[in-house]
Parts: sequence; structure tokens; C-alpha cells
Amino acid sequence: MKRAITAIAFLLSISGQVSAQGKPHWELDEVVVSDTRLKNYAEGHKLKRLPDSTIQRGGTFLTSLLTFNSNIYFKENGFGMVASPAFRGTNASHTAVIWNGININSPLNGQVDFNTINPFNYSSVDIRSGGGSVQFGTGAIGGSVHLNNALRFEDHFDHQVLMGYGSFDTNKVNYRQNFGNVKWSHSFGLNFTESDNDYKYLETGGLNRNGEFQNVTLNFNAGYRLSDKNALRLYHQSFIGERNLSGNLVTQGRSRYEDDHYRTQLEWVGVGKKSTSKLKLAHLYEGFTYYENKDSNNFSEGNVTTLLARYSYDLELSEAFRLNSYVEYDHYRGDGSSFGNPQRNDVSLTALLKHKVSEQMVYNFGLRKDFSSDFSSPLVFSLDGKYRVSENYGLQLSASRNFRMPTFNDLYWKPGGNLDLLSESSYQIDLGQIFEFGIASLNLNGYYIATDDMIRWLPNVSGIWSPSNIDEVRIYGVEGELALIYPIQGKQHIEIKTNYAYTVSEDKATREQLIYVPFHRANASLAYNLSDVSLFYQHLYNGPVSIIGGELESYQVANAGITYSHELKGKLQYSIGLTLNNLFNTYYENVALRPMPNRNIQTQLLLNF
Repeated sequence: MKRAITAIAFLLSISGQVSAQGKPHWELDEVVVSDTRLKNYAEGHKLKRLPDSTIQRGGTFLTSLLTFNSNIYFKENGFGMVASPAFRGTNASHTAVIWNGININSPLNGQVDFNTINPFNYSSVDIRSGGGSVQFGTGAIGGSVHLNNALRFEDHFDHQVLMGYGSFDTNKVNYRQNFGNVKWSHSFGLNFTESDNDYKYLETGGLNRNGEFQNVTLNFNAGYRLSDKNALRLYHQSFIGERNLSGNLVTQGRSRYEDDHYRTQLEWVGVGKKSTSKLKLAHLYEGFTYYENKDSNNFSEGNVTTLLARYSYDLELSEAFRLNSYVEYDHYRGDGSSFGNPQRNDVSLTALLKHKVSEQMVYNFGLRKDFSSDFSSPLVFSLDGKYRVSENYGLQLSASRNFRMPTFNDLYWKPGGNLDLLSESSYQIDLGQIFEFGIASLNLNGYYIATDDMIRWLPNVSGIWSPSNIDEVRIYGVEGELALIYPIQGKQHIEIKTNYAYTVSEDKATREQLIYVPFHRANASLAYNLSDVSLFYQHLYNGPVSIIGGELESYQVANAGITYSHELKGKLQYSIGLTLNNLFNTYYENVALRPMPNRNIQTQLLLNF
């Protein structure tokens, strides 16, 4: 790895010397993000970006932010515990999480725990609905969540401090710094969160025992312009978490779980008159230690390291056509008490073609082929486009084949792993309509997903749980998003946003809805800004879901808050906020036998300077 970085630095120095020989006629952008595919090759997909104001009132974890501001359903084993998404009726390993352009889903279980992600660490949080395996690889079947850190190559030096205290002795401190000029840009963030997490079980009078948690996250991102045509960027994130695992209504919790995540990527960007080249090198590490009894020295542990190298070349063929191609190599190495010492090498080849037919119509076509040392993977494709019918109405269409590779746990878990597994294959189509009328916008989407060879863990004839390719699942549904921003006068305005999803996700053989997939789910938010005062209200309806042996009842949960903001002399701005979570003190479970918190208070002070 060191030799590779040295070679890259040498090549970059040569390119910098060559570019200095003549005055260039093209330059790098002042504000850059690494995940440019999300912007440049996704016209046919529904994209949703969550603004800073929504993130700041979205709670401590990414889970709560997306629960009240998207159509993604989360299974959460109590507040602060493991949280896994169900995007468009799929399971947790079918939602890809993309960090600055690379897929960070775990090679162990194919998932990301959304309660290990603090949304304050990112410049933007984006949600991309529908299949994305061509661009983002394994697991991107239901959709993807994109976490980006923008680098600004302009003069600025900003600081942000957020301090919060709330019920259950919950504390959080976040610090973020951004600095930049025309040559150098960096951002630095440090977050600490802890909680006793001993909330009441409303219908039983019991307490959420053994639910304590704390975590620390460090972020550092930097960019340096070697010349007007070449730049280096570095992205790093460290997460260190400790949490006891809550019990449930019938079992007293006594376990503890410690996990660490370290992510680093180095990126070189070279810009030409009609082309852009990028080279990424990334190192990802995740490790865990699990104590069945937190007071015992007996534990199980595991870790996995990912090394990634990707070269991409984006070329403007003409005014109408643009081609993006890239090759990626991934090496995975695991070590665990339950899955041994597996290794895997994957190579993928991808090509994306953009065709701008007219000012009103654009479409993209993509192909991808993965080659793995462990198993075969299908050739996948994508076709998406957008047609602006009129100033107020547009159409979006996407069709794709997607896949999910078996994980290390699927293949090597002892006992039960299955080396004969195939990659899951999924076909889907999505039709979207966009209505825009001044202060209001409405998105309507209908989709259909057919998944074959779904991997599912079931007990075999010996009673041992083992995965196999047995399920054929058919998913279809309708989604709607309405946004309305109504200015009143001066600094007053009202903002209304609503999301609704109707989802059918059924086993083709039994015609039964899959567990933990609600037929109906809706949320709405109302914000009113009056000069320095902001009020907001959030409401969530989650329909009943099937579970093994029964059903969880539907529930409705609401949050409300008030914020006072003021600007002092110079750059100093402060904001004081109070939020009431679970305003109506509702008892609800989104995982069986695991009640969520009762009514609770969260206060916070935000300083910008």
C-alpha cells in the first residue's frame, strides 16, 4: 500500500509539472464531493436531499432522522441498539450505504447499523430510491443512502459546537470545523454521545435495563489542489462504540457489545478539457467483541478488513453523449471466532452512458460485471431517464437488474455456513411523476421488484440454522412525497413535508407478506419560522407488521420542538432548542417485545462562529 501511494504521488507530481507548462483553460470546481455519480447519472431515480435544518432536528442517530423524513422503515432493538432498514419492502442487506462514493456495507452481514452513524458528521444526506447495483455494487436493491463530505476551495474558516442534554441522562457533544482557501480545504469533526438509556416500559411499569451506551466518532476530510487540473482528497472516519444490549419484556439483558469502525480513502482527481480521471484507494476496518455476560471474561470476536482500488474515467464524447467507465478491485480479509479466516477478491467492470436527447429528455444506460474468487455473479444493467413534459410536469423511468453477494457470515459461519450459495438476483422497474407548482412539489412513484434466489436463514434437518437460496419474493408499491414552502411576510414562512408508502412484499410461494414490512407507512412534518423563533411538529404512522407467530400493532408517534436563534456581533450565532419526543407518550414496538422510549425531553445549544 505504501509503495502504491508513493507511485501515485510521483505520477501526480509529474502531471502537475506538465500542467504548469501552459496556462490551462479549465479548473476544478470550488465545491467538490466524491460521489459525483449520484448527481451526474441518476436522472431517472427519485433523489431526496435532507437539508441542514432537518438534520439538526432529526435526533442523535441517522435512524431517527430517516424514520421521520423518509419512507424507510427501521427495525430497532430499543433506542440506541442495533437498527436495520427495510427500504421498499426489502431487508437490511438490500440497502446500500455509500460513504463519499464507496459502499460501506459490512462484508460480515451485508448491513450497516444506522445507530452507529451521526448525521451531523456530513455535509449532506441523500436518499436514492430503487436499484443501484450497477453504480454502487452489492446490496443496492431497495435503495441507497449517501453520506457525503463536501470540500470548499474558497476562503472560509467556520466552527460549530453542539451540546445537548436530555432524559435518561443522555449527553452529546459535537464539534465541527471547516477551513479552506483556493489551494487547501479541510473539515474536522468530533462527536461524543452517552446515555443511561433507562426509559420506562409504559404498559408494564418496568425499566429498559442494561441499555447504557456511549460512542465517539472522529472525522477528518481534506483536499489539496496540486494544480488547476489535479487534486488530492483524503477522507477518514473513526467510530468507537460500547453498549450494553437491552433485554426485552421476557428476558433480562446482560450482554455487552463493543465495535470499532475505521474508514480511510485517498482520491486523486485529474480534470481535462473533456475528461475527468479519478483514482481511489480505500482501507476499511470493522471489528467487534461480544460478551454474552458483561460481567464475564468470556467473549467472541471478529473483524474484517477491506482494501479497495478504483480507477474511473469520465469522457465527454460530444454535446449529447458522455461516458463514465471504471474498474474496481476489492480484497476482503476476515478473522473471527465464528467464521474462521476467510478471504475474497473481487473485480468489477462498469460502464455508464449518458445521452442528452434534448433539453427536455436525458437518459442513462449502464452495465456491470463482477468477478469473485468465491462465486459467480450476474451481469447487471440499468436504464433510467427523465422527460420534462412541461414546466410543471415531468416523468422519470428506471429499470434495472441488481444483485447481492453472499457475505462472510452466509458462507463461513460455524456452524451453518453454506459455500454453495448463489448471488441474489433482482429485476425492477420504477415509474415516477414530478409535479411542481411554485411553492409546492409532488412526487409519485410506482415500482415492481422481483427477487430470485433470496438468501434466507432457516433451520435444516439437523436443527442448525443455515442460509440457502430458496425464496422468490415479489414486491410492489406506491410512494408519494409532498413538499410545500409558503412564505408569509418578512422572515415568516411555513414548511410542510409529507411521505406515504404502500408496500406489498410477499413470498411468491405462500402469498404472505414478509415479516416486518408494513403495508402502510406515512410521516409528516410542519415547521413554522417567525423571525428568530422556529417551531416544528413531526408525526409518524406505522401500520401493523407481521412477525413470526403473530402481528405487531400499528402505532402513531409525534415529536414537537421549539428553537430560538440569534446572531451576535461578528460571525457568532447561537441557537437554543427544546424537543419533546414521543409527545403523546405512546407505547409502541417496532421489534417484538422491545418497547421504545416513553415521552422524553432533549435540549441543545448550537453555536456557529
